Amino acid sequence: MRHRTERGVALITALLVVTLATLIAVALTTRQQLDIRRTANILNNDQAYRYALGGESWASRILTRDDPHSDHLKELWAIPLPPTFISGGSLHGHLEDLQGRFNLNNLIKEGQVSDKDLARLIRLLTLLELSPALAQVIIDWIDADTNPQIPDGAEDNAYLGKTPAYRTANQPLRSPSELRLLAGFTEASYQKLLPYITVLPTYTLINVNTAPATVLQILATGLTEQDAQTLIAARTEQPFATTQDFLVQDALAGLPVDAEALSVNSAYFLFTAQVEIDRAIVHLTSILHRTSARILVVMRSRGTW
Repeated sequence: MRHRTERGVALITALLVVTLATLIAVALTTRQQLDIRRTANILNNDQAYRYALGGESWASRILTRDDPHSDHLKELWAIPLPPTFISGGSLHGHLEDLQGRFNLNNLIKEGQVSDKDLARLIRLLTLLELSPALAQVIIDWIDADTNPQIPDGAEDNAYLGKTPAYRTANQPLRSPSELRLLAGFTEASYQKLLPYITVLPTYTLINVNTAPATVLQILATGLTEQDAQTLIAARTEQPFATTQDFLVQDALAGLPVDAEALSVNSAYFLFTAQVEIDRAIVHLTSILHRTSARILVVMRSRGTW
């Protein structure tokens, strides 16, 4: 009886040891598989980012070869990069002319509020059925002083009571997403305005060859959506070679368009890319500045701008 009991205990002990060893082996194998997958994800993300940078280099080469005297939507840069299959995935990319948008940093020119640009922004806000008061809020965010615009401005006092508290930047906007911090802006109003605005480090003109209808409408009081569509139809048939070619269009007859705010070429472009490799997805956004000498990367961000 004693020997049977000892054999039974030995058997149970052996089974426990085998079970424990099996559990340890499974745990180690699972952990190893997770480590392998984690390493693969890191490598794929890094490789995808490198491919995205390659797309950025492609965009720079396209802009280098482009005629800088005229930029319009029939040029090679305006054609999206077709889906390109790469090792283990795909690359998508395209360029957009940022001077087809309204540059919010234009609101402050040589240290002073630019009344003409303020009027253009107010027209844009009105067209989008947003409060015109947001224009003064933006001015207070980027101007150098701490005196609120009258009557709808918002300086430090509008933000110091928030949690967490913060102050106005008192410098040019670096990203459109800063608008989310401004008094009076909601996510809905931000998203509604976003397609028509940009923030660039220098004063920029609006390219009438690339601006959408809504941006064309802000060039003068009384310029209707139908007028803007007529202008777009004209440039689609024949891009404007000069601003004078634009100004003599019948759709602008009798309208007070500020010729000094217009251009037919651009210096700032937005490159966006999406690269997918296995489970890794990388988004790259870059602002490219074309100078007479080279293409400069003004801003580069993984994700949205």
